[in-house]
Amino acid sequence: MIYRIISLILSALIFILVGCSSTDKDNEGIMIFESGSYPHIIKDNGTYYYTMPQSQPGRISIYSTKDPLELGKVDPIVVWKTTSDNYNNIWSPELHKIGDKWYIYFEGDDGNTDNHHLYVLENGSSDPTKGVWELKGPIMTNEEWNYGIHPSTFSVNGHRYLIWSGWEKRRMEAETQCIFIAEMENPWTLKSERVLISRPQFEWERQWINPDGSRSAYPIFVNENPEAFVSPDGENVVLLYSSSGIWTVYNNLGMLTAKTSSDLLDPNSWKKNPEPVFTSTDNSRFHGSSNVTLAPDKDDEGEILLYQVKYKDLPHEHDAVLLKKVKWDGDSILNLGFI
Repeated sequence: MIYRIISLILSALIFILVGCSSTDKDNEGIMIFESGSYPHIIKDNGTYYYTMPQSQPGRISIYSTKDPLELGKVDPIVVWKTTSDNYNNIWSPELHKIGDKWYIYFEGDDGNTDNHHLYVLENGSSDPTKGVWELKGPIMTNEEWNYGIHPSTFSVNGHRYLIWSGWEKRRMEAETQCIFIAEMENPWTLKSERVLISRPQFEWERQWINPDGSRSAYPIFVNENPEAFVSPDGENVVLLYSSSGIWTVYNNLGMLTAKTSSDLLDPNSWKKNPEPVFTSTDNSRFHGSSNVTLAPDKDDEGEILLYQVKYKDLPHEHDAVLLKKVKWDGDSILNLGFI
């Protein structure tokens, strides 16, 4: 309860500082959380379930509502608490329904970033805010069990895939986070070897120093937080990912696409957009977006996008979560517009 009160006070202060409103302004989305990060939403039987990291370590919570515009007004329900130091640093929990069971994919470590790995929880209840969540164990992504973050999953043509961000090899004097994919044997076990489908190659994917000189301790080039969506006509897989350091004002959204009829484990099946796909306009109050999530709108007549942005007139660490309607264009590509 004390944490909830402090959170509300902090959100109110940020609201006053930036003059936020709950309506569209200059093409911006609708403010859902004045302070929030790593959003993930899913709609099931008319109910929206939402997850994002909590300030209290070692726990995962779910927000539940019939109206996504009300997400910032409901209290999160704590569904799982760790009893081990191995999972304290949880960054991006995601809720997925596979078959008739619920799964939460998350990442955690014991305080040492090199030990950051992927995990999954399972719940057989029809309501993910109820029932018992069982830890199915870590997902071993490679023989070295290298650093892994931001796991997500999707299904195409009866095959289920895991996507995540990780190191191609152990860091030395620099660190490079890449996007990997693997086919799954079941929701907690990989069937195939991991395949690298994107690494930071363009200048807009390799920014790690802020305009004011603040930076990470050494160069870190980033592709992370992949989210995959199948176009309504079933033709394309659109994979959106975050690029450049999330601690910078240059953090933005990239896009990979692949035909659903192609071999998704073949890197050549994936085409990278040479430019960011969801950028800020000059009159926007926010920097470029990162960490997006998509779900059907209330009437199942379109799509809503929840996305993380940084305020332009606050220090870099202040993030918000906004909502806007988006659409698929004639080429079966997701059209996000502008921030």
